Amino acid sequence: MRAEVVPDDIQALRRGDDSAFSALVRAHHRALLATATAIVGIDDAEEVVQNAWIKAHKALPGFEGRSALRTWLTRIVINEARMLLRKSRREVSLQLDEDQHPLADRFREGGHWSKPPVTWHDESPDGLLMQRELADCLSRLLLAMPAPQRAMLELRDAGGLEFDEICNELTITASNARVLLHRARTQLFKLVDHYQETGEC
Repeated sequence: MRAEVVPDDIQALRRGDDSAFSALVRAHHRALLATATAIVGIDDAEEVVQNAWIKAHKALPGFEGRSALRTWLTRIVINEARMLLRKSRREVSLQLDEDQHPLADRFREGGHWSKPPVTWHDESPDGLLMQRELADCLSRLLLAMPAPQRAMLELRDAGGLEFDEICNELTITASNARVLLHRARTQLFKLVDHYQETGEC
């Protein structure tokens, strides 16, 4: 589990303490890299996070603690990712074809099951996700997933950010956010169902 930086450490960060900043990077770099990857893809994620760390280092003396440090860092990464996307003139449509999602009727608008799967093996879903082969399948699916869907999964399910915050940072509407999350989860559960039935991706 990643520990949040305590107040004494924040004071050290504000003073420019190098060891405190190194500890901050160790504590949060992996999560921030995952967030950047969800938005810009794996090829550009490292650049985004490095730029974010540079900006965070310069801005730390003025950090007022109005939000959790992790949230503050995540916002910087999201802003850097958005800047890179604008610079690269990448445009990803949020209008997705409903016909591409045959399992959409199995989920409610918020992304929860309307009809749970009935073919799980004895292992729990968490146990299945620990299997190397299924984890590899899921990784490939995430990399191939449209960036907005991948971003919603990472920020909401992995990052735990609230819908309002995600919508604000990604400049999308709440309805678009729910659709993106719903469709991303649909793809994930469809893959898991298929893996359970066939043992293949």
